[in-house]
Order: sequence, then C-alpha cells, then structure tokens
Amino acid sequence: MQVEPLSLSGLVLIRPARHGDARGWFSEVWRRDQWEKAGVKADFVQDNQSFSAQTGTVRGLHYQLPPFAQAKLVRAVSGRLLDVAVDIRRSSPTFGRAVAVELSAVGGEQLFIPAGFAHGFCTLEPDTSLAYKVDAYYSAAHDRGIRWNDPALGIDWPVSDAAAMLSDKDRKQPFLSEVADLFD
Repeated sequence: MQVEPLSLSGLVLIRPARHGDARGWFSEVWRRDQWEKAGVKADFVQDNQSFSAQTGTVRGLHYQLPPFAQAKLVRAVSGRLLDVAVDIRRSSPTFGRAVAVELSAVGGEQLFIPAGFAHGFCTLEPDTSLAYKVDAYYSAAHDRGIRWNDPALGIDWPVSDAAAMLSDKDRKQPFLSEVADLFD
C-alpha cells in the first residue's frame, strides 16, 4: 500500500496493493489495522455508491454538520472521476482551499476525507460508479452544501458551467462566503 498525505491536513491518497496473475488481480480495499497505521482512523458505519451515466456529471460539494459530520473513504468502482475536497474548518490555515485528485477503477486509488471538508466530484468517463464509506449515518437535517463552481475556491473543474450535469439541489447551493453553518 502506498500512502500520500496531501496538501490539506487530514487528506490522504491511498493506493492499495494489487496482487495479480493470469486471472486478474486481488486487492484489500479496506483493512482497518493497515489503514490506521497509514493515519486513516475512522469507524465506518455506512457504505454508499453512486452511478453517473454521463461524462461531466458533477455531484457536490456536500457535507454534514455535527453530530453527523462524516469522514469518507472514496474510490471509483468503474470509470474515472475528479474527486474534490474543500477545507471548511474556519480555524484551519487552509480554510477555503481545495484539493482535486483523479480516482479511477483501473488505478484503484482511494481518497480519505476527514470530517470538516466538503466533498464533490466530476465524472471523466461515462458509466462511472463511486463507492465510499462514511463514519456517520446520513442525516437530512444536517446535510449542507456549497456551490460547486464557487470562483473563490479556485477548483479547475474539467467541465464548463453550461455542460455540467447537476441536480437542482447542487445548482442552487450557496457560495462559501454565504454559508453560516461550517466547522470551527
């Protein structure tokens, strides 16, 4: 397993080892003892999966407030995506900064995103599936979001505003400067 801490505190890119032969390969995509040694400490309680049929589908930027704030371990099950995490911890020296990494089913990369970050992604191929573990249950009452294309975040999305496939909910999210419910 390769572990790469990213530029925002707490974000970790993990490349699990793959053991292959003529049949294909095998990989441990989650193993608590090994991930804890790598700095990924979370008691995951729920697994989620999303499927996006079209390239340029954008989901996010989403987060949940305490006591349902979620850490996530994200990976592509099929296809390829640009995965984005935004630091929304007001006391953090990197508040408002974003990190974007490419995740693919072929590469097997995983991104660990601790609580205190907004998360979103854009599909880079058709028929992309994303699977992720979370350490708190979904709570509609604590569900929040930030506008995916907020210019203050400086995210270099691989799709134009006009071409992005968005839900109505994500299209109407507030800009970061308009959000009161963030982390301290």
